[in-house]
Amino acid sequence: MLRSVADPQFRDFTLVASTPLPPLDRVLRERFPGSSWTQVRKLIATGKVFVDGAPSTDPRLCLGSGQKLELKLRSARARPSGLSPHCILFVDASVVVVDKPAGVATVPYEDQEPDALSESLRDLLSRRGRTRIPPLGVVQRLDKQTSGCLVFARSVPAKRALQNQFRAHTVHRRYLALVHGQMPTQTIRTRLVQDRGDGRRGSTEDARFGRDAVTHIRNVEQFATTTLVECRLETGRTHQIRIHCAEAGHPLLGERVYAGSEHDGVLRHQLHAVELGFIHPQTGKQLTFRSALAPDMEATLGRLRASVQASRE
Repeated sequence: MLRSVADPQFRDFTLVASTPLPPLDRVLRERFPGSSWTQVRKLIATGKVFVDGAPSTDPRLCLGSGQKLELKLRSARARPSGLSPHCILFVDASVVVVDKPAGVATVPYEDQEPDALSESLRDLLSRRGRTRIPPLGVVQRLDKQTSGCLVFARSVPAKRALQNQFRAHTVHRRYLALVHGQMPTQTIRTRLVQDRGDGRRGSTEDARFGRDAVTHIRNVEQFATTTLVECRLETGRTHQIRIHCAEAGHPLLGERVYAGSEHDGVLRHQLHAVELGFIHPQTGKQLTFRSALAPDMEATLGRLRASVQASRE
């Protein structure tokens, strides 16, 4: 029988990486040889592992040299049910648009992620109206580590109307991303499949398989080894931007799935849904919402710009 994460074998500790480290779950297993993968991943999932002072719930995160890792057994993860009301960009009887934080799943998955955004947002709206509201209608998703604008439906007719807009590719979606290398302005068109041969999603050249995926990319700001790009989705396949950028030779900073472990000093892939536009399912009016760049991406940009300025002095 598995021991609980409260087992005395676990102890608080702090270390500063002198060299790049393997994924967090492996570091913990090596630190506590008697532990299981399930145990160490539960420690991470419950917010007891901190990287540079911030809780990290990604077991595959690899630390770079100089980063600080801490295990704090008494630290409880900040629950998204405490979602700030300021995260709600718009709400009425038909839809709710939210500014999604990074590190929060959009919806629960097989009894995991009980604090997913859809449930936390539902709790927040219920408290606001002092009555329990029905489940929100999911019409789009953002990856757990992607931040920015996201819409949920609040009625069945609204859900159907929004789903039709997404199917017709009439929803406006603009993202900002930080990618490795000097990425030129371009349009990427491929067919995406669920398994490219190694268990991961990717593109195929066989027209019999997959679904069309189109991403319009614009070079916004160029740095020595990094580019800030704008990505506009014509289609919206799972992980589309991440896959297209990686396959073009310019993976996102922080990309852990489609480019292996990148020791680039960021805690999550640098992708933010900065703009979302759609036709309101009841009024028929065009609505457009914008989200300020997430603080961690703003900080990364600040370091890049400071490095450019220092090189000119």
